Amino acid sequence: QVQLVETGGGLVQAGGSLRLSCKASGRTFSSSAMGWFRQAPGKEREFVAAVDWSFGSTSYADSVKGRFTISRDNVQITVYLQMNSLKPEDTAVYYCAAGSPPSRIVLSAASWYHYWGQGTQVTVSS
Repeated sequence: QVQLVETGGGLVQAGGSLRLSCKASGRTFSSSAMGWFRQAPGKEREFVAAVDWSFGSTSYADSVKGRFTISRDNVQITVYLQMNSLKPEDTAVYYCAAGSPPSRIVLSAASWYHYWGQGTQVTVSS
């Protein structure tokens, strides 16, 4: 059993910053990657960023590249998403996920993630 808990969401003005955290817990943690996805009202869930747990390789959606940074803490088994220069279109529920994508190429594929957090709301005002 793996449990993921996200924190750090909130309301921020455009251009501001937020940092999301996702802590994993369970009897064992065998997932090879953790990532962030988001879902805005009326839209399907989309990939944001992911990190390979063992080697630290990262992947970002084009829409957030250069603004968001994903990082990991191997001791606390926690993944972070530093979000800078936030835009109103970043408004969404952000979900943390854990899984085992077979390669870095498919880190962005939601189908490889089998554990999901409850989500945290990020609202960016204009």
